[in-house]
Amino acid sequence: MAEENNKTMSAAGVATLIDGLSASSRRHRQEVSQDIAAVAAKDPSLLAGHVDALVDALDRPEAQTRWEVLDALSTMTDAYADQVSKAFDGAEASLFDDDSATVRLAAFLFLCRLGATSPARSDEVWPLLDEAIQCFHGDAEYRDMLEGLLAFAGGDISKKTAKELVSRVKFDAESGNGYIKQFSGDIVAVAKGKAK
Repeated sequence: MAEENNKTMSAAGVATLIDGLSASSRRHRQEVSQDIAAVAAKDPSLLAGHVDALVDALDRPEAQTRWEVLDALSTMTDAYADQVSKAFDGAEASLFDDDSATVRLAAFLFLCRLGATSPARSDEVWPLLDEAIQCFHGDAEYRDMLEGLLAFAGGDISKKTAKELVSRVKFDAESGNGYIKQFSGDIVAVAKGKAK
């Protein structure tokens, strides 16, 4: 009984956090979005009924709310890919945010995780990932982008996407330096297996 009450309280607490995403205070939205990302990290199922509100929060003007919500959606992707795929348009807009590298990275990692869930989704997200790789190559967040891309390569991606991914990072795998060469080589090795 106590465990059931804890679940109910948790659900009620999550609902209060979700409501906070629509608050008029920028600071309050940022604080609750940080709490929402923490909830997702502990138990993504608590957010499963709130995906529409999370997607809506990707339209908030402040960067932190958007990156925290994208992090929460990323965490939910493995178990709730169908639901969180509604965030595709918001993630696309965030991927090319001119003002925040953190928002761009969060969007990139979300799209990598979403694309890794099925061949059809990999084909849908790949053109965006490909463009982002070209736009942000060598930027401060590029190492984390390559990590996300390696996980994407190891996911359930289509042969077509795998071939295009190999083609995109092959030059860096052969001629790059440092972490770019290492990650690109790992990506090529994994993606080549999927391209056959």
